[in-house]
Amino acid sequence: MPRLVQITPDNVEAACRVSVRPEQEKFSSPVAWSLAEAYAQPDIAWPRLIVEGDDIVGFLMGFFDIVWDPASPDDRRSGLWRLNIAAGHQGRGYGRFAVRAVCAEARDRGHDRVFTTWEPGTDGPERFYLKLGFRPTGETSGGEIVGIRHLTD
Repeated sequence: MPRLVQITPDNVEAACRVSVRPEQEKFSSPVAWSLAEAYAQPDIAWPRLIVEGDDIVGFLMGFFDIVWDPASPDDRRSGLWRLNIAAGHQGRGYGRFAVRAVCAEARDRGHDRVFTTWEPGTDGPERFYLKLGFRPTGETSGGEIVGIRHLTD
């Protein structure tokens, strides 16, 4: 059964070695980049390793209570910021586990919806996110499609 583990000095190097398949690299950021963003924004970032037994099989980073649009400070959002499932561990349900874990954390924090974004394109993650209940909002963020999943579904 997979579990989430916090990033620590003991596992940070192993975390940075998590890499997706080469054709997926254009759709995700390296874990080291995500950890730098988490370090710079510790109040909103929620980085975790996905571990099965003794193996690190992936990385996720949630975000919680960000002001989405500075012109609308009451529009605060939470959701999945990053997801990297290691190339040799894909297709085993770890991505679903990661999305469910972020949804559970959001629910525990009192949220009734979560957001994520994805790069459009062939071989991109759109089908994965749609299958897990995310729906495009019609917005984009940095050229990526914004998706929402209601937690009451």
